Amino acid sequence: MDLTYFRTFREVARRKSFTKAAEELGYAQSSITMQIQKLEREYGVPLFERYGRQLRLTAPGESLLKLATQMLDLYDQSKEMIASQLTGTLTIGTINSLAAYYLPPFLQALKQLYPGLNIQLFPDSEASLMNKVREGDYDLGLLLDRFPADPHLTCTKIKEEPLVLVAPLAHPLTQLNHIKLTDFQQTEFIVTEESCIYRGMFEKLLKDHAIPLQIGFELGNLEAIKQCVMSGLGIALLPRIAVQSELEQHKLVALPFSHVDLSLNIQLILHPKKWISQPLQSFITLLTKESEHL
Repeated sequence: MDLTYFRTFREVARRKSFTKAAEELGYAQSSITMQIQKLEREYGVPLFERYGRQLRLTAPGESLLKLATQMLDLYDQSKEMIASQLTGTLTIGTINSLAAYYLPPFLQALKQLYPGLNIQLFPDSEASLMNKVREGDYDLGLLLDRFPADPHLTCTKIKEEPLVLVAPLAHPLTQLNHIKLTDFQQTEFIVTEESCIYRGMFEKLLKDHAIPLQIGFELGNLEAIKQCVMSGLGIALLPRIAVQSELEQHKLVALPFSHVDLSLNIQLILHPKKWISQPLQSFITLLTKESEHL
């Protein structure tokens, strides 16, 4: 069986779409369909099923994806070891805030080192990306969590990332020199989606002190949250990297509030048995150099 078919199969599984996989791989959609059909005939089972507007793997498809990922990793390893090729694909799973505000300069540096490297960045939920690192679907993951994020994965602490409460310039809380939890009794918040780790931490903190979280808006996009805060619709708890530019430009104000229970770390996560290619090792080195200089 041609390894190209397995690469196509893996890409369709990642993108949950024949069309998106065709765009990523530079094939006609009909070619993608043909390759998947050949795989299904070879194994005698359907590998995908429709789920609303998206595709999802069948149970046999899930099993094949794990094996195909191992085969492709082994093939890439053989190419680098035998032919000293520094191309291939590096697949990174991360959360939206790190994808947008933290990773770009590191990705640029890696691309300069390996111009032929195909870098795939997948913004994902924390639970999903950790599972995909465990299954080998992502080469590595980057997330924001308490350390270690998962004791069964290899977690490397990159740096502590402060969480800040940001408010519009004219918000009443900006007049206080120090903010206590009780000052949030009548405050309306703009929050991230429910699965967000730091939203959960803040909700628990307020609940432990019998303070209700008054939610004005729940948004899944950090830029939208910042715009709503700047428009005076509430305050928000966000990683400092996501609001650094607005704070420096005096578009937002960081409120004088901190708490020991609101501490997170940017972490790099790997499968303990992950083969470390030269580009992956270089990327890890780029990221961990920052922690060494903190």
